[in-house]
Amino acid sequence: MIKQSPLRRGPRDRRTRCSSPAAVAGRRSRRYGVTVLALTGGRGPTAPGRTVRAAGVTRRSWCGGSPAGRRRSADRRRWIGATGPRRVWQHARVRNPGIFVLAAGLLLTACTSSSGASQPAARPSSDAVVVTAGPVTAEPSSAVLPGATRPGSVPPVVGNGPRIGNRVALTFDADMTDTMLRRMAADPTLSFANRKVIDILERTGTPATFFLTGEWVEAYPDVTRRLAGNPAFELANHTYRHQAFKSPCYSLPPIAPAQMTEDVAHTFDVIAPYGGRQTRYFRFPGLCYDDAALRALAPLGVTVVQGDVVSGDPNATAAQPIVHAVLTGVRPGSIVVMHITEANARFTDEALQPILDGLRARGLRPVPLSDLFR
Repeated sequence: MIKQSPLRRGPRDRRTRCSSPAAVAGRRSRRYGVTVLALTGGRGPTAPGRTVRAAGVTRRSWCGGSPAGRRRSADRRRWIGATGPRRVWQHARVRNPGIFVLAAGLLLTACTSSSGASQPAARPSSDAVVVTAGPVTAEPSSAVLPGATRPGSVPPVVGNGPRIGNRVALTFDADMTDTMLRRMAADPTLSFANRKVIDILERTGTPATFFLTGEWVEAYPDVTRRLAGNPAFELANHTYRHQAFKSPCYSLPPIAPAQMTEDVAHTFDVIAPYGGRQTRYFRFPGLCYDDAALRALAPLGVTVVQGDVVSGDPNATAAQPIVHAVLTGVRPGSIVVMHITEANARFTDEALQPILDGLRARGLRPVPLSDLFR
């Protein structure tokens, strides 16, 4: 920061012309194409020589003096780094902040189209409004995704939502194990992606949340893109190859404790490129877990979502038992667990429409998980 020398005050008529919003806006648009404004937050005008704090930087307002003096002052307040972006500070008296903000908004539109690089973001102070020209793009962060928790803390385990209102959540697991992949290689007609379930959900406009395994995503990228492309569907994590995080857990092969964290983290990386409604929700295979498994998830900042209504659709021999299990157990706030693995859950699509009809008759409305928890 270049030290600023005191500025001479010019005749009052010059200071008045200098401080008018139109003059300020004209100088900014003509000279710089970049706008960084500091307003006094309604506490009166900024007189020449008064210290103003905005965006964590203290500097002195300026106005008046001869045109040559004002140009020299502008030069003293312009700093161009060797490799960094251009930063321009410019201040003026503000008698009507509302008009000033309006002028700044008009400049923002013009500068966005002409500026090739966005300005560095700064934290505004309580007495300033900062307007930056150019697009501001934030990198995706797990902190803003549904289900995100503080990394390093043991994740919460959720079995249902609030027991009020009429909302329920339909969730579908997309399992895939190494054994299932070998079965697919031996029989190309075998499918573990029940597209009929997706057809029904799309035709009826029913929201749902899908817990995907990494191997399933890699085996069915087209179906994953279809899920991600529907704004009514959310995508969640169901491990990479559907191994047991606690043994015994049905017939699932166990995963080594040292591999648990990396397995789940890698699955998020596999799902993320598909976009759509990404979340930080996670479900254990077979709903099996213990304290060691929860501690393994602590670095990842997730919410564990299990379920209070288990449909029993894997290996079911008919649709009616699935419908009965769901409709007798569901109530406001319920999380229903079903599957879209077709060969391992052959009657889910046949049971889904009667389930939707039964929910409607009970006055219950399916929503994505993130809406259920609101």
